[in-house]
Amino acid sequence: MTSGRIKEVYKKIFKSHDNPSLKKHIEKIIELDAYLPYSSTFFCITNTQDLSFEYISKNMSACLTLDRRELITKGMRYFWSRIHPDDLEIWLKALNHLMSFTLDEISVKDRIRASYTWNYRFKDGKGDYVNIVQNTTPLEFDSENKPIIGLAHYTVLPSEIEMPVYASAKLLNVNNEYETIYFNNFSQKLLSDNISNRERDIIRLLLLSYSSKKIGKSLGITANTVDTHRRNILKKLNISSTGELIGMLKTNKNLI
Repeated sequence: MTSGRIKEVYKKIFKSHDNPSLKKHIEKIIELDAYLPYSSTFFCITNTQDLSFEYISKNMSACLTLDRRELITKGMRYFWSRIHPDDLEIWLKALNHLMSFTLDEISVKDRIRASYTWNYRFKDGKGDYVNIVQNTTPLEFDSENKPIIGLAHYTVLPSEIEMPVYASAKLLNVNNEYETIYFNNFSQKLLSDNISNRERDIIRLLLLSYSSKKIGKSLGITANTVDTHRRNILKKLNISSTGELIGMLKTNKNLI
């Protein structure tokens, strides 16, 4: 996925029309950062309108061996370019579901008490992919009460840990405890949201390099029907070819 396409999808998810003031939040974060010890976590203030980082804590360089100033200058698009290419589509899908859930299921008065978590693989300054778990708490909302400014905490975990891409939402209850109100494992569900059982059978046979004629014979349907299913599968997954589908599944074996 190209940077331009990522920007298009991301901005669509977070589309808004206001320019809230960040001054008070940035001042507090900067004051706090000076006293925090170095660890495997860092935090940023994210601006989904400008696709920028309003502030990045000093720990970022220690965690990812990247130039903090470069990340602030280049913004989110540079950050996206370092996410593992196999995780980009799933990550954007997770963000889109979280935003839809927020607007449909969380009342306006409760959104300030929400917290969101998702994860992805990220290339550090040494060229190695590490796991990042990102937890974001909204700080500012637009006129439609859509969260657009967030305080994001990033926890960096070793690449040896195999992590499916998931997303969750939590809400602070009356006892000041976070309760999980949404959870979705997107790596496991990429093919289950809209893919029928028949289409799943066809995908499995495609992975065995079966032709449409051979798939039809195996499933008791015509080759033309198989071709129709193949076109529908590509359309549902928003990919351009069977080769791309097979490549995606062979590098992500837990998706079927």
